[in-house]
Amino acid sequence: MPRRYHCAVEVAVDVIGGRWRPVILAHLKEGVHRYGELRRRMPDVSEKMLVQRLRELEAEGLVARRDLGTPKAPHVEYHLTEEGRSLAPVLSALHAWGLARAARTGTPIEP
Repeated sequence: MPRRYHCAVEVAVDVIGGRWRPVILAHLKEGVHRYGELRRRMPDVSEKMLVQRLRELEAEGLVARRDLGTPKAPHVEYHLTEEGRSLAPVLSALHAWGLARAARTGTPIEP
């Protein structure tokens, strides 16, 4: 039985909610990234968590995985799908709000 929602925000949070999913999507909004690049940009996420979240976003149809390597030399890239790119305005708004909030509260944002 499909899950029942009572508010459209529930649908959005169900798909992109959590600590790491929006961060992954925001990085991929900038362009194609290899797994190692994502890992370096997100130093606080464990490898297991990153792999799980990437798989979930792939299953939701927001992220696509492209394997360009060989078994001896893996080369995997991740990019947003068309559905994932449709989140760009939402991610930009979250980014802007986060910057403004950090400025108001004196919260440092490290690169």
